[in-house]
Amino acid sequence: MSIRLYVGNLPKELDRQELQEVFAPEGESVTTKVITDRKTGKCRGFGFVTVLTDEQADQIIEKYNGLMFKENPLKIEKALPRTKGKSDKGDEEQQPQSATPSPVQSQPQQRSAPVPGGGGGGSGKSNRRRGGDKSRRNTATSTSSNNDSGSVQPDPRWASALEELKQRLQEAQTTNS
Repeated sequence: MSIRLYVGNLPKELDRQELQEVFAPEGESVTTKVITDRKTGKCRGFGFVTVLTDEQADQIIEKYNGLMFKENPLKIEKALPRTKGKSDKGDEEQQPQSATPSPVQSQPQQRSAPVPGGGGGGSGKSNRRRGGDKSRRNTATSTSSNNDSGSVQPDPRWASALEELKQRLQEAQTTNS
């Protein structure tokens, strides 16, 4: 059974051979992979090391985690297992395990539902854009960054429906007063 280790904080100017040389003292059974950007061909800042056993994985983490490599301290931890149904790229979709979840991971993935009485076009279908995880990921990231500044912004896809509901609520409050 092979164990995959995430290696983060790699420099942009790096190839597989250079990373392999770092782990060469651990033996020939250790293999490396550098994840590169499709357009530029440069390292995306992370890669993977595959070892044969858990014991060897723990030894490598202990020995190399924090090691200075080209002025960058390496971050090494056990990689999360590949998830089915993502894509054929596999390695690029994989994220390291972390004690604290990132804002994207901690956000529940909810589907948008039509707002009653609000500009849905009458079709009864959701206004969610087609684009898979990317649109949800961008929304979650932008929402979390807005939360840091202390203000919460509504989802721009529902801004007009929200405004209409606010106006109706104000009208209802003035007629009840």
